[in-house]
Amino acid sequence: MTEEKQTETADEAKQDAKSDKPEPTDDLKTTHHTLGDLSYSATTGRIVLREEVTEEEKYNGRKPKAEVSITYYTLNGTDVTQRPVTFAFNGGPGSSSIWLHLGLLGPRRADSGDVGELTPPPYGLLDNEESLLRHTDLVFIDPVSTGYSRAVEGEKAKDYHGFTGDIESVGEIIRLWTTRNNRWLSPKFLIGESYGGTRGAGLAEHLQTRYGLFLNGVMFLAPAFNMETLYHSKRSDLPNALFLPTYAATAHYHGLHDGRSLEEVVTEAREYADEYRAVLAKGQNLTAEERAAAVAKVASLAGVSEAYVDNANLRLEHTRYYAELQRHKKLVTGRLDTRFTGPADNYTHERMPFDPFLSAIDGPYTAALQYYLRTELEYDNDSVYETLSRTVHPWSYKEFEGEAVDVIDKLANAMRVNPELKVHVAMGRYDGGVPIEAIEYTLDHLEIPLEARERIETREYPTGHMMYVHGPSRVQQSADLADFIARASNR
Repeated sequence: MTEEKQTETADEAKQDAKSDKPEPTDDLKTTHHTLGDLSYSATTGRIVLREEVTEEEKYNGRKPKAEVSITYYTLNGTDVTQRPVTFAFNGGPGSSSIWLHLGLLGPRRADSGDVGELTPPPYGLLDNEESLLRHTDLVFIDPVSTGYSRAVEGEKAKDYHGFTGDIESVGEIIRLWTTRNNRWLSPKFLIGESYGGTRGAGLAEHLQTRYGLFLNGVMFLAPAFNMETLYHSKRSDLPNALFLPTYAATAHYHGLHDGRSLEEVVTEAREYADEYRAVLAKGQNLTAEERAAAVAKVASLAGVSEAYVDNANLRLEHTRYYAELQRHKKLVTGRLDTRFTGPADNYTHERMPFDPFLSAIDGPYTAALQYYLRTELEYDNDSVYETLSRTVHPWSYKEFEGEAVDVIDKLANAMRVNPELKVHVAMGRYDGGVPIEAIEYTLDHLEIPLEARERIETREYPTGHMMYVHGPSRVQQSADLADFIARASNR
């Protein structure tokens, strides 16, 4: 037999073996529970994501591409045309939905404690009396390569590790769940946190244009709408002024503004922002007097030395700032929640070596989820539940080549096309990753009719990125979200 013929025979054998292998199927498990006076069903597991395949201009069916982990809660005995449903996801990119699931929205929540009162190992699981399940059914989605979600054997996960692939796959899961559960006439909502805001803005437009699925509302928690406002670069000085009020608030929290109120310090920083932008815009044209005044002002507000501000050329990149602020105390300041602090291996790091906030919450949430899925929801899976997956990187933003990643135009388009779409935005005063002022700046540049701005509401909480870690904020935020859903449901 010739070498060429042997190769053909081997390829055919592989193809036959592949065709004989059974296709993946959904492995969902449903259990029944109560929360006070609520009777509900919980379903968790993985559903098969399929894509239509066309080869040589011939339709070749819907092929399995990935298995997506999902957990959803439905209230028993309700009219599905009246009962709202909310699709929830976190961000990253690379984050599972664990944080919104067990931190704010679900019927059970992780016992993590808060800054200064962290729950020690082995942690715990609590009833969430304020669960949004009282007001809406809930669907938690783990994008491909997060949670238990994986590409099927022989398929590339990389296809989903980018802006468009992510939106299309999550959008297809939403369409599929809505269709299978007969929820097309239900009031429908999205809720996304951080990069989940990036995804959520894109989905609001995508669901309309691709499937004709119009939403009642979108809820954003610390949304990363415009990356130019969040990441410092030589091409833009925009983040410097937008981060300054957060720096000032953080310095105040850690005792570096004695005798002054938080409101006073933040107001001063916000009022200085326009002048600060003008100072930076002058570049090397600043006079010595102007530069010295700016250095003194920024140092005073941010709680660091004038020498540090001067050496930083007036630009306090945030991961450097969180390493510097409490260096004199031998502490690293948190990024996603600047109330948190932690020790480092040494104190010569130029940038923060880790985020004390993430270190504080990772253990409690992971332990709670692993216990909860296997014991209460009765779902077994020996794969690693990827709470924060690094395998999704580098994340593809090829759609934005040569420009900043900015999805606010997609949200604007969704609001223009759907005049009933309402928007809720939650922000944390101590969020050092997505500052309040960065979110406000982006919303101010939303190109919609003036009257449409009445459909946007914002709420501010005295905490960080995951504002629900702070007990009083969690209770208030739960009430705020419930109120928004009630008003936006049109029922």
